[in-house]
Amino acid sequence: MPGENIHAPEDRNRALLELLMAVSRDVVSALDLRTVLQRLLLAALRHIGGLRGSIVVLDEQGRPVDATIVNDGHIHEQTVQQLREPLERGLAGWVVKHRKSVLLPDTWKDDRWLRRLDDGADQSGAKSAVCVPLLARDRLIGVLTLVHPAPNGFTADHLHLAQALADQASVAVLNARLYTESQRTARIMSVLAEAAVTINATLELPELWRRILAQTMRALQVETAALALVEPLTPDTQHEAELVYIAADGRNAGHIVGRRVPATVGLAGQVMHERRAVLVQDTTRDRRFGEADRIGGLNIRALIISPIMADGQLIGVLEAINPASGSFDSDATMVMVGLASLAGSNIQHARFLEQVRQSQRLYRELFEESIDPILITDWEGNVLEANRQALGLAGFKPDQIREVSIDQLHDVNWNRTGLNFEALRVHDICVYESVLFRQDGHIIPVEVNARRVQFEQSEALQWTLRDISVRRELSSLRDDMTGMIYQDLRSPLGNIISSLDILAGMLPPERTLRSLLEIAQGSAARIQRMLSSLLDITRFEAGGHVTTQKAADPLALIAEARRDVEGMFQSRRQHFEVSLPAALPLVWVDVDMIHRVLVNVLENASKYTQLEGHITLEAQATGVFVRLAVRDNGPGIAEPDHARVFEKFARVRSKEQAGMGIGLAFSKLAVEGHGGEMHLESELGKGSTFWFTLPVARQKTTSARLERRTGGLRMVEEKGPTESA
Repeated sequence: MPGENIHAPEDRNRALLELLMAVSRDVVSALDLRTVLQRLLLAALRHIGGLRGSIVVLDEQGRPVDATIVNDGHIHEQTVQQLREPLERGLAGWVVKHRKSVLLPDTWKDDRWLRRLDDGADQSGAKSAVCVPLLARDRLIGVLTLVHPAPNGFTADHLHLAQALADQASVAVLNARLYTESQRTARIMSVLAEAAVTINATLELPELWRRILAQTMRALQVETAALALVEPLTPDTQHEAELVYIAADGRNAGHIVGRRVPATVGLAGQVMHERRAVLVQDTTRDRRFGEADRIGGLNIRALIISPIMADGQLIGVLEAINPASGSFDSDATMVMVGLASLAGSNIQHARFLEQVRQSQRLYRELFEESIDPILITDWEGNVLEANRQALGLAGFKPDQIREVSIDQLHDVNWNRTGLNFEALRVHDICVYESVLFRQDGHIIPVEVNARRVQFEQSEALQWTLRDISVRRELSSLRDDMTGMIYQDLRSPLGNIISSLDILAGMLPPERTLRSLLEIAQGSAARIQRMLSSLLDITRFEAGGHVTTQKAADPLALIAEARRDVEGMFQSRRQHFEVSLPAALPLVWVDVDMIHRVLVNVLENASKYTQLEGHITLEAQATGVFVRLAVRDNGPGIAEPDHARVFEKFARVRSKEQAGMGIGLAFSKLAVEGHGGEMHLESELGKGSTFWFTLPVARQKTTSARLERRTGGLRMVEEKGPTESA
């Protein structure tokens, strides 16, 4: 009889045989895990004895995945939560930890027994129990517990039967668990696949939110679903980051939309912090559910909150509230996490699409409202779009201009753009001057700015064509005026210089008169240098070259230039230092032109350096060039202005300083005309360095000495032997 002591070996064998046959007949043939557990437990109680029993099934990590409780012949559902505490601190937990069977003749006398409320002496009182592990293929897959209503109701023979039953049924339980898990995974994947098809069908944000919530309610069978996104912090934000509920569906959804809560409080804050889903089966018993989680007008009984991630960043949370069955099943959390993952990727894609659309709208607005004529072409040069200014400049109608290519509209500089525009693929942008061919046959000079852009979700070319007719006219007038000034002033200035030279020979050696004469000679020489520089600029810009070059000593050139600027340094009380080697190779130069370059650079340094400032001139041989550098400790020049300082008539360092802005422009052209280069190195607040290179004289049949005259330096040839520098 079940529950009685089994003494005779034949009785034990018969009982064992009956038990194994019952297990094979009722248990092994089933695949559903819950069915296997119920049949196994009922067979154990029938053949071993006891009033109630339980089986808990564990996964690979030792976590309970399913359980069954039978009490006095009645099967109880939803039992995993009920058995969690005994599994952690009771007899079942001890068996799981030690993988050993246990017989408790008297539950009151063993601390491993976790007493329940009905274990009191005035109720069920002391009992006896057996607890055995379920081992399959050396893996712990569960634990079986049987309870007899009286002490000593179970003996060692009953424990032996219970262990035999567990050994016989373990493989069946494992197979049923694996089958159930595969079925469960397939069911979850089916639900998520269906949700993915629906959610992925749109990238319009409001519609996307609606579909995410609808799929959440359908998959989890809940009354209400809500979606909240993190409102990111900005520099002017005065509060902490918040979750803003931007959409909700189901019962009392209107109470949720627009709700704002700090992203650090309540269950949502816990999800944000831990970045994992939270499940609450009963809000009345779960201490984690607090005031921050309550929503006016909505009685929350159970809920799941899952984080929404996108590109590794947490962007919000998805909530499912009040399942129709009263509690969430074991798959609910996994389904919720899958839905939140779908939501995150699709929300991110929808946001990117919206940003692209906004950028396109902004670009089109700027495109149409720009004061510059702009055309968009494909990589074959076919015109795709043209704004109003471009249509007006070219004289075309919108449908007409789309029938021409960019090289028919203007003279493309293929050296700059590259054939098939390959240079633009590498450098993104190029600028050059050209002419525009109007539809009426007129030609307009334009400055062309070509660059790569994104247009209508594809890569294209943008051409900005600025009308430079006025600039060309002004430049022509300025050049004409420059030539006129030079021609009209050169003759009288030559007379003045000749007269000053004659007076210098006639005047007595009286100091005051000599001083006045030197001032006049210096001023005349400065005017002549300026006029010569203007003429040289015009000649170089027209393609002219340096024609008169001789071998000259750079140390002598520096000494003569120093004499011309010494008075300027003294009047501004500036310290001028020359750092030169004992000897330098001769350079192959136009002496008067390079003299003017040196004077221009030194005067420029003095002009833009504060009173009592420091200026240094250095020189050194560098292979086939001699490098000269003028360094000052002035205010410096901003990086964007470095190129402009060498432009004609440009003054960028100080608008308060007088000057025409031609000295550095001439100097750069002159140095480059000699085959050298000229550059600026400067940083605001740290001074500037202008350096340039002059070619070394490789072969010479004559050397040169410098003869100073009022109008500048004159190079006098001296016959000598042929030599290499």
